[in-house]
Amino acid sequence: MAHISKVKYLGYSFYRYKGKCRFRVHPKSVTKMKNKIRELTDRNNGMSNAKREEKYQYFVRGWVNYFKLADMKGLLTRVDEWARRRIRAVYWKQWKKVRTRYRILRKLKLEHWQAIKLANNRCGYWRMAEMLNTILTKKIIAKLGYISMLDYYLIVCEN
Repeated sequence: MAHISKVKYLGYSFYRYKGKCRFRVHPKSVTKMKNKIRELTDRNNGMSNAKREEKYQYFVRGWVNYFKLADMKGLLTRVDEWARRRIRAVYWKQWKKVRTRYRILRKLKLEHWQAIKLANNRCGYWRMAEMLNTILTKKIIAKLGYISMLDYYLIVCEN
């Protein structure tokens, strides 16, 4: 016997809301999911972008379909922001040279002086990924082939 909030069953945990029992994703399942996303968006694994996008899509679809019964809108919002930042860091690392960074930033409709300033920036990949938030937007990352967990969840969600 245990309290309902202490039970883990098939990756779900439970909570009460307005007198009814509801599902949520158990914290251990969230940790496993984040570790898998870390593995897929690792900057040092040498995976091609096409392969990374394909594996990321398969993982997102499978994970969201498995946990579609849970209430996880807030969780997926936070995880999406974190995953997009990791994806930006991967692309920033791939644009190794200042010349390449400048050229791509100009293609993304950045002013000349802003592109030079960002291309010559010596911050680390994680910090630059935060700075690229307004340039490599959610729409652009979706066009690259990375689906949003939250958007997919809202399509398949049963709540």
